[in-house]
Amino acid sequence: HSSSTGTVETEPDGLILIGKEGDIKKSGRVTARVNGREVVVFYHEGKFHAMDSRCYRKIFARMISMLQDINGQACIVCPWHKFKITLETGEGLYEGINPLEPSPTPQWQSKGVKQRIHKVTIVNGNVYLSPPDLSVSFDSDYFADKYKNGGDLAM
Repeated sequence: HSSSTGTVETEPDGLILIGKEGDIKKSGRVTARVNGREVVVFYHEGKFHAMDSRCYRKIFARMISMLQDINGQACIVCPWHKFKITLETGEGLYEGINPLEPSPTPQWQSKGVKQRIHKVTIVNGNVYLSPPDLSVSFDSDYFADKYKNGGDLAM
C-alpha cells in the first residue's frame, strides 16, 4: 500500500473533501490535513476508516501499513509502541490474563477509546470527512495538536 498527503477542500455543508473513492481504494490509504491535524483514511476490507495519524502515545511515523485482525476487529498497530488500535472505534486493545481463573489464558481487553476516529462519508465517488467534534477529548488529541500544521513529522 502506498500513502500520499492530500489537499483538502471544505464543502458548503461542512464536509471536508479528502479525495476520490477509487484512488483511495487503489492505494489503501491517504493522509491529509484536516483543520490542521494529520488524519489518515484507510480502505480496508470494503470499508473506509479515518483516524488521527499520530498514536495516542506519540506518533505512527507514517508507517501505518501494519494492519492486523485482532479478535475479529481490524486494527492498526503502532510501529513504535506496538499498541493495537481498532479502526472502527479507536479503542486501544491489550492482551491480559485474569489471575483468579484456574487456568489463566490471555484475553483481549479494551483500554477504552484512545484514538480520535473521524466520520467518513462517500458522495458521488468522493470521500469526505466530517470536522472533528472537539467537545469530546481523546488521548490522541494531545499529539495531533502538538504537531498541528506541520510540526516535527520525523520523530
